[in-house]
Amino acid sequence: MKKVLTIAGSDSGGGAGIQADIKTFQELGVYGMSVLTAVTAQNTLGVQAVYPMSVDTVVEQIRSIGNDIGTDALKTGMLFNAEIIEAVSRNIAVYNWKNVVVDPVMIAKGGASLLQQEAVTAMKKDLLPLAKVVTPNIPEAEVLTGLSITTDEDKKKAAKQLYSLGVQNVVIKGGHDENTSQSIDILFDGKEFLYFASERIQTKNTHGTGCTFSAAIAAELAKGSTVFDAVSHAKRFIQAAIEHPIDIGTGHGPTNHWAYNQTILAERR
Repeated sequence: MKKVLTIAGSDSGGGAGIQADIKTFQELGVYGMSVLTAVTAQNTLGVQAVYPMSVDTVVEQIRSIGNDIGTDALKTGMLFNAEIIEAVSRNIAVYNWKNVVVDPVMIAKGGASLLQQEAVTAMKKDLLPLAKVVTPNIPEAEVLTGLSITTDEDKKKAAKQLYSLGVQNVVIKGGHDENTSQSIDILFDGKEFLYFASERIQTKNTHGTGCTFSAAIAAELAKGSTVFDAVSHAKRFIQAAIEHPIDIGTGHGPTNHWAYNQTILAERR
């Protein structure tokens, strides 16, 4: 049984954060574990409140996993502030954990900030050099690089800049690029650019897509997939989750974490 750890915030609405991560892990057949960095009061309408954990609380959770169970891959999500980012980075290094997927969560779908500004520097300096994969959307890539990203060449330039920080693989997600009929993600491995395209679905039910996508990558890396195969698998997983909405709440609803496996079963029949 492969094990995967999520270090992220809790979403009381269940669509994003550790709830989305563990649902994804379960669907992809790996054992999910969690380190809680913050508790949010959140629903499909937005984030009503954020309560960060203390650094000691975060570290003790990590030590509990590291000193007993261990992990084959991990992903980080909402880390909130510089102190938590520095502590998480330190302990990833202590346990020499590989297959680290960084989802640089900054802003919730409703617009609430989930990462303090001074934390961006800590993320670039301490966490990204430990990452096997980083998965920013376009707004997050703009914050991390200081670039304005509107074209394919802009995405490539941003990917190269993030790679220069020590990240092994950069995925610039295309979900926010609404000028195309497809959602195109770009993977840069330091040598070449690889493209992953899917049909753009017109829907408001996209809450937790970033969390789910990065969790799926981590799950596949834990099972031994290459980065290319892990990203490809995650792309199919999140596409199915968006294509088959469950229509919960009155705002930005969650994606359907069951859809991928249900689609496979239906095809086999």
